[in-house]
Formats: sequence, structure tokens, C-alpha cells
Amino acid sequence: MNKPDQPDAANSGAAKRLPRTVVVLGFVSFFNDFASDIVVPLIPILLATVLAAGPVALGLIEGVADALACFLKLWAGRHSDVMSGRRKGLALTGYTLSNLARPLLGLAGSWVTVLLLRSVDRIGKGLRSAPRDAMVADATPPPIRGYAFGFHRALDNAGAVAGALAAAAILAWSNLSLSEVILWSALPGFVAVALLGAGVQEAKANPDQSTELPRALAPLRWSALSEPLQHYLWVLMLFTFARASETFILLFGHELGVSVVELLLLWAALNLAKAVTSTQGGQLADHFGRGALILIGWSALAISFLALSQVTTAAGLWITGILYGLLTGLSEGAERALISDYASPDERGTAFGWYHLVSGIAAIPAGLLFGVVWQVYGAAAAFTFAGLLALLSTALLRLWAWPVRRPFNE
Repeated sequence: MNKPDQPDAANSGAAKRLPRTVVVLGFVSFFNDFASDIVVPLIPILLATVLAAGPVALGLIEGVADALACFLKLWAGRHSDVMSGRRKGLALTGYTLSNLARPLLGLAGSWVTVLLLRSVDRIGKGLRSAPRDAMVADATPPPIRGYAFGFHRALDNAGAVAGALAAAAILAWSNLSLSEVILWSALPGFVAVALLGAGVQEAKANPDQSTELPRALAPLRWSALSEPLQHYLWVLMLFTFARASETFILLFGHELGVSVVELLLLWAALNLAKAVTSTQGGQLADHFGRGALILIGWSALAISFLALSQVTTAAGLWITGILYGLLTGLSEGAERALISDYASPDERGTAFGWYHLVSGIAAIPAGLLFGVVWQVYGAAAAFTFAGLLALLSTALLRLWAWPVRRPFNE
């Protein structure tokens, strides 16, 4: 196994400053998640109280929505490569679609309507995610890509904090209903769309390439991926079965008798914990290698889910939730930076599309399985099952799919 390389002095100096595109895209994600996380933590509460639906419905909604998004991510990433790296249009369309559909959840009269609107929201995510990640990679020198993706994830998580706190404050200090709070999420969503439209200047991966005609790329097939990337994606697919939606943590809190406002504060604290460690985690991944940080994050999730299976009080839920956030935030930038390491510059969108596809292709069975285990055997059994699967995925990552740090020679 090759020894991880160390950044040279020039690269270390460059790492102190991120490209403008990365910074602006980070704030786009901040405002989009501000809007999203006014809504997302309220979905399990809306289902359980207003719409009289349970964990199976939540699992189906999250699974179907995420699966739709992931299939579109492969197409969108590939299309952005075919169009010579012109990625902004797809990203802008995706953000706009999500921020039109998401506030309408406040008008939903059944869990089926929630499923449909949540799916449209995730279709928007499917259109934007791979092109946006490829834009971050296009704009960033290889030695600081972990830092760039960590910074992006930090602002993404900070937006989730802001959204949850805003929802908690509105519910605590006003007479607005859950549905009315969800409708107000349209405001920060509009800011995200406007910021992307006006603030990001597109950078093409190959500026010398003619943009008049679509480029010819290698056939879009699994066998065209490198063997290391295939191994990593197979393990990531298995890990998806463990990484059940974090909204189940809120449903668990609801079953423990935690109030809606306190659940929103817990959601904010969990995302704040991830935001605190995301940027530092990305920088550590640049220095020590992506695999080490991914291993830490996945192991943390396994331990956190096993700990959740033993929680019986609100205080225990807070402790395990914050610990989960602190440790898993370390790996978020590394997961994406590793994909950019494997991909050639003119196929980054496609590589990120495969990454998002396989991370969500198991979303429907994973969400349903978690919900069914919960329904039949209880929350403790569901979290235990997820924790054991995460441990298995972590072992396979280390023994079969361990990434070798290569020199930055682009």
C-alpha cells in the first residue's frame, strides 16, 4: 500500500484560501438548507399528529424520495459532462424546483400528498447535487478539495441549524400552526435560488473545448468505472442500509414524549455539531487521507446507532445525537473529495452521479426495512440493526475498499 503523500509548502499556502465559487455555493447550500430544515424535522411530527401516519409511512416517503433523487443525480451529472462542464443551469433548475414544492407540504392533507411533494423536492435535489459537487471540484485545486467539500458541508449543516432554530422560535413564540411554519420556508429558499443565479460564474472543466456541440464520452456503464471506485461504491451501497434517515431520530424523540420545540432544538444541535467538525474534517482528510476520515465517520454512526438503541430518556437522546453529529461531520467532506480523486476532470459530473446513485439506490428498501423493524420489534431493534450493518460496512471499507492516497498531479 502506498504511503499517503504530504502537501508541499505551496499547496499548504493555497489551502488557506478557497475559490470564490466554492464560497458562494456554500452560502447557496446554507440558505437552501435553512429552508429545508424548517420543513424536514417537522415531517415526522406532521405525519404522526396531523396525518395519523407512522414509521412505515415515514420510511416509504423518505425512501421513495431519496431513490428518485439518486437516479436523477446520475443523469444530471453525466449531462453536465456531455455539455462540456456547463453545470450551473441544471443546479439552478434543481434548486428552483425544490423551493417551489417544499413549502406546499404545509398544505398536504394526507401522507400520500406528502409523498408526492417530497418526491418533487427530491427530484430537484437529484438535478442539482452532482453538477454542484462537480462545480466545487472544478473550481478547487486537488490538494485542498477535502477542505472545500468540508467547508461546503459545514455551511450546509449550518443552514440546517438556522432552519430548525427558526422553526422552533416561530412555534414557541407565535400562534402559527405546523402547516403555516412550513409555508414560510419559501423565503430563505428564494434567497438560495437568487444567490446561485446572480452570484456564481460558471467555470468549465475544459475551457478549450468547443461548447457548440455536446462532447462524446465513454459509454455510461458500471464496468467503465475503475476497480477501486467500484469497490468503494459497493460498500457505500451497503452502508446506505445502515444510514437510515436522521428524521427517525426525531420520531424516536416524539415516542419518548419530547415536545416539538425541543425536537427542533435537538435537530439544530445535531446539525451544529456536524457543522463544527466538517471543515476541520475536510482539512484532516487532505493531510491524512480520505479513507481515515471516512472510517472515523462510519464507525461513529455505527456506535451512535447502537447507543440510540439503549436510550430511554430525552437527556440520553441529546447526548447520543450530539456525539453522532460531532463525529460524523468529520467524514462528510472526505466522502465527496474521494470521488473527485477517482474521476478525470472531464467526467467529474458522471462520477458524482454514480456516487449519488449508489448511495440512494437502496433507499427504498433501506427506509422500509428500518420502518418495518421499528413497527414490529420497536425502535431499539431498528437502531441495533442499523448499527450492526454500519459496523459491517466499516470493516469492508477497511479490508476491501481502502482508498490509496495518490499524488496530486492534475
